[in-house]
Amino acid sequence: MKKLLTTVLAVGLLCIGLSGQARAEVKLTYSNFFPPTNHQSQLAEAWCKEVEKRTGGKVVIEYYPGGTLSKAAQCYDGVVEGISDIGLSCLAYSRGRFPVMAAVDLPLGYKDAAQATATANAVYEHFKPEELADVEPMYFNGHGPGLLFTVSKPIKTLTDMQGEKIRATGNSAKLVAALGGTPVAKPMSENYQLLQKGVVDGSMHPIESNRSFKLGEVCKFGTDDFSVAYTTVFFIVMNKDKWAAIDPESQKIIREINREWAGRHAAAWDAADADGRQFFLDQGGEIVELSAEESAAWAKAAQPVLDNYVTELNDKGLDGKTVLAFTQSTLQ
Repeated sequence: MKKLLTTVLAVGLLCIGLSGQARAEVKLTYSNFFPPTNHQSQLAEAWCKEVEKRTGGKVVIEYYPGGTLSKAAQCYDGVVEGISDIGLSCLAYSRGRFPVMAAVDLPLGYKDAAQATATANAVYEHFKPEELADVEPMYFNGHGPGLLFTVSKPIKTLTDMQGEKIRATGNSAKLVAALGGTPVAKPMSENYQLLQKGVVDGSMHPIESNRSFKLGEVCKFGTDDFSVAYTTVFFIVMNKDKWAAIDPESQKIIREINREWAGRHAAAWDAADADGRQFFLDQGGEIVELSAEESAAWAKAAQPVLDNYVTELNDKGLDGKTVLAFTQSTLQ
C-alpha cells in the first residue's frame, strides 16, 4: 500500500511538472515585410528557429514574411497593438516618431553595414530612448552605405551635382538638396523606371540595390561619396506583454541570440553590397572615387543636415547636440 501511494505521488508530481512545462511554452508571431527569399528575411526566420531551439521549446515562433500580418509602415504599431508579437521593419517608415534613433540615419559617413549596425545598437543602449518604451527592443541593424548613382554623367564634384534630379527620400533627400541637387521623393519600387525613362538623373541608394532592384542595369556611374554615406535603421521589437510572459532564463537566452543576430544581419548586408557592386561593374558601370579635398567639401556641404537635426531635437526638449556627438563618436 505504501509503495502504491509513493507511486501515485510520483506520477502526480510528474503530471504537475509536465503541466508546468506546457504552461511555460509561449507561442509568438513574427511579422516581416521582406519577401521570404531576401537575406534579411531568411535571417529573421533563422532567429525564430534558434530561439525555439535554445529555449528548449519554451518559446515557439510562427514566422510571417512578405507583410502578410502587417505592412512595413504599420509593423511597429502592429506589435504595440498585438497584431503580431514581434516585428521587423525600419524606423524611417514612422518619420519623426523616433527622434533619438533618427540620428543613426543621418549622412555621417558610414563605411559598411557592420559599422552602421554597431552604431544603431550603441545609440539605443546608451540612451534607451523613451520613444521605444512601448515595445521590448530585441536588436537593430543598418544597411551598408547609401551612395549616389547616376545615369548619364559621372558626379565627380559638387559642381557636377548642381541641378541634378536625384530620387531620394527622407534624410537622403535632405542630403541631395544640401549637395546642390534636386531631390525627387519616389518609392524605391518606382526607381528603375524613373531612371530608365530619364525622369530622374540618378538615385541615392545602398550598393546592394544595384542587384536586388536591378538598378545597376540603368545606372552607369557610381560616386563613392563615403564621407556623406547614410544608412537606414531596421528594428526587431517584441510586444511588451508577450516579453513579460517569457521566463527569465529564456529571456536571457534570447538576449544572447540577439547580440549574435545583429552581427549576422550586418554581415548579410555587407555581403549583399559586395554582390551589388560587382553586379554594377558587370553591367559596365563606372565607379568615381572622390579626392580627399572633394570628400571634405561634400561633408562640409552636408553639415546643415546635421545642424538641422540638432535643432529639431532641441525643439522636442531633447539634447540634440549630445545625441549627435555620441552617435558620431561610435564611428571613430
